[in-house]
Amino acid sequence: MKFKRVFAPAIALAAVVSLAACSNDDDSGHDMASMPSATEIEEQESSAQGDLFNQQDMMFAQMMVPHHEQAIEMSDVILVKDGVDPQVVDLGNQIKGAQGPEIEQLSTWLEEWGSPMAESGSMDHGSMDGMMGEEDMQALQDAQGAEAGRLFLEQMIVHHQGAIEMAQVQMDEGRHDDAVAMAQQIVETQQAEISTMEDLLASM
Repeated sequence: MKFKRVFAPAIALAAVVSLAACSNDDDSGHDMASMPSATEIEEQESSAQGDLFNQQDMMFAQMMVPHHEQAIEMSDVILVKDGVDPQVVDLGNQIKGAQGPEIEQLSTWLEEWGSPMAESGSMDHGSMDGMMGEEDMQALQDAQGAEAGRLFLEQMIVHHQGAIEMAQVQMDEGRHDDAVAMAQQIVETQQAEISTMEDLLASM
């Protein structure tokens, strides 16, 4: 009898341990530590769709839209003036042709990302490289003929240089593949246009 009293608790404990081990084996396929988090799942899904983006991507789009809009406004000003060098006119049309579609794409991304468009006049133009101030725009409006063409080239070089700097930051820090590709295209296109404008200025 003493034999049974001594070992009965041990037998019972062994049974409990055995059951616990079986339970752990059954649940091993559902180890919570190995399950991806909701954030990881969302990122994996977004990655599969090619839609990953970050704060830099949103800032790039929000700032580049008004930057491009001003370049188009400057081009519109020069295109209606008389006596402007035809090469300058061609450049104005080229700038409009390139930046108009980019504005549409940037706006589409902002909508998809749930990021608000910057309201007209709400952006601090001083925070955006190369933006013309009111006095600069008025000077372009008032200029005529060859002087207007020269001023347009000088202002647009500065404007393009600012866009290139913004695009280079996007290339370094952006996450959205297509937005980074657009930034690279902006750098290549506008650097080529700067070279053209510098040549035109040198010939005046």
